[in-house]
Amino acid sequence: MARRSTPEVNAGSMADIAFLLLIFFLVTTTIEKDKGIARQLPPKEPPTDEQVKIKEKNLFIVNVNKNDQLLVEDELMELKDLRQAAVEFLDNGGAPAGSPEYCSYCKGDRDPASSDNPDKAVISVQNDRLTSYKMYIAVQNELVAAYNVLRDRESERLYGWKFTEVNRAIEEGTYNGNEESAKEKLETIQKLFPQKLSEAEPKKSGS
Repeated sequence: MARRSTPEVNAGSMADIAFLLLIFFLVTTTIEKDKGIARQLPPKEPPTDEQVKIKEKNLFIVNVNKNDQLLVEDELMELKDLRQAAVEFLDNGGAPAGSPEYCSYCKGDRDPASSDNPDKAVISVQNDRLTSYKMYIAVQNELVAAYNVLRDRESERLYGWKFTEVNRAIEEGTYNGNEESAKEKLETIQKLFPQKLSEAEPKKSGS
């Protein structure tokens, strides 16, 4: 009995189909981009004899040691308390009424021993070289969140919406209102509470 031959499958078009599918997915797939921490280095300026002097009370010092412990203003602090401590420092408004540095919109304790106004307030962060990356990011997130708390408060007071929500909508391209007007208002809020985060060179472990 003659052996029946197996019919061949015509696969000539499979390569074309696979190629078309590849093009389809390349065109339609959205690739998410990781966002880093937004930090801008100060512009390079010619050396001068004059040094910028920052009053000690306008400096909020955050140290993170090799064991991921926080030392804020020379006192041990839990990470969960860092945001509120930063808010109180930035919103203190310690400059006396009538002075050029007086902050009319600040709602803090107005302690003369703490920051004069948000424009003068600087948060300085110093890490140990053995500080974990997780802790480093967590500290940065809490400090940025402190600025956002105050910016949200002022944008709600002035415009009736939250700074963070409108800013996110513009970045994602989902804002439905007048974008140019919204951006101008966002800049106004940023000037009320400018983000001044300074990172000192990491310390060597044990120093």
